[in-house]
Amino acid sequence: MSERHGEGNDDNETSSASTVPQGRRARARAESDGDSGQPAVPRRRVGETRRPQWGLFSLVEDVLLGGEARGNYMKLNDFLRRHIGPSAVVDERYNVTMEVFLVEPKTYVQDQKLLEEIFNLTEYQVLQEMRGLRRDTYNVSQMGVRSLKQWRDFERKDMVSPLARRELDAALRGVLKEEKIQMSEGFYDSLYNARWHHVVEFPDGEGMGMEVREGKPPQSWTYKAVGRTLEKDDSVEQSGAPRLRLMVLTSDRAWPYSWPLGPSILDCYVNCEVERVWQIVRNDLTEWFSTRGENNFTPGQRVLIGTPGIGKSMNAGSYLLYQLLHYDAEKLPVVAYSVAEQTFLFDKITKTALHYVGENTFLKVMGELSGRGMRGYIIDNVAEPIHGPSVRLLPRGWCMIVVTPPEESARRRCKKQLRGRRNTGRR
Repeated sequence: MSERHGEGNDDNETSSASTVPQGRRARARAESDGDSGQPAVPRRRVGETRRPQWGLFSLVEDVLLGGEARGNYMKLNDFLRRHIGPSAVVDERYNVTMEVFLVEPKTYVQDQKLLEEIFNLTEYQVLQEMRGLRRDTYNVSQMGVRSLKQWRDFERKDMVSPLARRELDAALRGVLKEEKIQMSEGFYDSLYNARWHHVVEFPDGEGMGMEVREGKPPQSWTYKAVGRTLEKDDSVEQSGAPRLRLMVLTSDRAWPYSWPLGPSILDCYVNCEVERVWQIVRNDLTEWFSTRGENNFTPGQRVLIGTPGIGKSMNAGSYLLYQLLHYDAEKLPVVAYSVAEQTFLFDKITKTALHYVGENTFLKVMGELSGRGMRGYIIDNVAEPIHGPSVRLLPRGWCMIVVTPPEESARRRCKKQLRGRRNTGRR
């Protein structure tokens, strides 16, 4: 039998309970109880109707839990003092965390009247909801559903509670209403400020050693012109000196290639072939902006076909995006990255990113930008063989590179579509 003590410590103040709003549940962190340092119960606020602006890549966890992903570790007695009074506390042996109490409340409070009083508390009902939503979040994550985009395509939506489904469906409806979505603050900066590491090889006794070093390498690979392309020039490497083998760029918010596809890919691996692609693209830009003059800017198309030597197309597309974001913003103020039928537009002047679902709205925006004389570069990363290049994306005065996987069917499709748009593709 639980013990209800009639006396409590004078310094344990009782907080007033909050009121439940009708309609959507709103969550916020409440203040701690006195100086106890215990986590507080998420509170609801009367009349709060503002919804966060979700995107297709918003996490299910954020939509359902709103920053309350962890369990509630407030002790039962702290909860009782706060919401009922000091006389309601139980014996210390029953003073478990609220997360444990929610599982078997009758084990820790046998007083039926007190139990009913607890069950009727709006704060207790919020905790029950949060526990259920955490369970729903875990269950769908085990099925590979971590974002609103994955929830949109998920066929077993009935496996979650009605509350979770209402929350997720409402967030998704808001996203699908908006064909243009402002990316959350920090996505642009995470790419622009990606962290560098590099791997060098050096003589080590009778063999060779490898070492990972922080920062950008002091010297990258050197290339020489061979016909209309570039090739790595090994003749400039000094014998016995450390040789650069790999560069790694890490983005805290992952690379756009994985934003629609998942799971998050934080690291972009750059070998000498990926760097060679950037050198070719940079030479294109130098030629277009200098010898041809900015007023007669002529766009070009390139097709980069994945081969065993270049690695995954994600690395090449991501590295090109990083370098283009760092290219002269006055000459090239906009960069677009397209993958899996979705496009991300990076404005280098305002340092913001916009997400476009489908081509139609994005085509209108591209036409407007081109009509105002604004120039940009499009990276079309064909993630899967079933996704053809979006050749309609190329407006007047813009450049484009299509990065494709090595599958033969994808290669044929890219060549055919690009020839149909403009026969200027160089391979």
